[in-house]
Amino acid sequence: MLALNNLNITNKRHLFKVFGPGLIVMLADTDAGCLMTAAQSGAQWKYTMILPQLLLIPILFMAQEMTVRLGLVTGKGHGELIRENFGRGWAILSAGTLAISAIGALLTEFAGIAGVGELWGISKWLTVPLATALLIAIAFCGSYRRVEKIGIGLGLGELFFIIALLMIHPSLTAIGHGLITVPYRDPSYLYLVAANVGAVVMPWMIFYQQGAIVDKKLTIANLKQEQHDTAVGTFITQGIMILFVVVFAAATSRYHAVNGLQSVEDLAKVLAPFLGSFNARMLLSLSLLGGALVAALVVALAGTWGITEVLNWPHSLNEKLNRSNYGFYLIYILAHVIGAGLVLINFNLVALSVTVEVINALLLPIVLGFLLLLEAKALPPEYRMHGWYKWVVTVCCFIVMAFGLYMIGPVVHLW
Repeated sequence: MLALNNLNITNKRHLFKVFGPGLIVMLADTDAGCLMTAAQSGAQWKYTMILPQLLLIPILFMAQEMTVRLGLVTGKGHGELIRENFGRGWAILSAGTLAISAIGALLTEFAGIAGVGELWGISKWLTVPLATALLIAIAFCGSYRRVEKIGIGLGLGELFFIIALLMIHPSLTAIGHGLITVPYRDPSYLYLVAANVGAVVMPWMIFYQQGAIVDKKLTIANLKQEQHDTAVGTFITQGIMILFVVVFAAATSRYHAVNGLQSVEDLAKVLAPFLGSFNARMLLSLSLLGGALVAALVVALAGTWGITEVLNWPHSLNEKLNRSNYGFYLIYILAHVIGAGLVLINFNLVALSVTVEVINALLLPIVLGFLLLLEAKALPPEYRMHGWYKWVVTVCCFIVMAFGLYMIGPVVHLW
């Protein structure tokens, strides 16, 4: 019996050592921008936005699962694989899409942090610099595992918003009706659907999870655990997105004096009649701040890993700052400083969030295209997709890629 208990303890410790990259990247996926986009979606289109979130669950898992196999089998990051298999020029293009996505994401994270602070009467000139200093300090913890634990701890703050769902009592009949209603002819509906697609499958997620697997020194022996890690994270992140859609759909269905959501304060005002002013501010603060901090950490690391992989520079959190890797830490610091600086100038959080997520959707053809090509070229035959699963994944990716291209028209029209 003692031997069996020791074995169980050993297995649990091993599980916790392996789990993490999929969970943290998914918690970061529900960042401040995504949550604001989900809130706007629920407020504007009510429960009709639940169905797109459900349909994106398998697509999100399949995309990230490919990065898991690429990282575990090759032991190389995403940018490095593109450079080795397609050349430096294509690698620079992929790094460019990553940079655009990462910069946009960091703007929404720091804008979210500023919005939460101002909700409590604290100036952004205090909250944003403090958050920047904290995020920079985390990278100097001495190992990837420590950084990952801190990130997951911050991201779990998003789950507090479940309390809002329990307090607001959404109509199950209205939810059921929304699930079968698809106003696909309306350009503004398609615009928000594109924002939600871009809010779920982001370029920096692919770079981060593959880089994290490499930095964590995981191997192909950990494949099943990492797939489970990714699946759990996928359901959590989409559950949080649906949670925000439902709560704000329920609130705005009963509270009709909503002229548009432009800030965290607007979100709190919508929820206040149902949750109380203090509860609304507290639950929004915990969820938005948790999502923003973990996402800022992940996005900056993803961008730093991607750029340094393309440049073939040393890139590991497991090595303390030295003369050989100062470029890695410098890029990470600059990413936060630039993002924070731009937000301190000015921002409109909701409009910025939706726009950033739509841009992510427009970038998906490049991101998913490289991902499919690497899966077919960089992996040995025994680790590639086969049979019906290969066709399902490929078709789903092409549908999302086609949707991204299709959205160019409506986006140009609305802008």
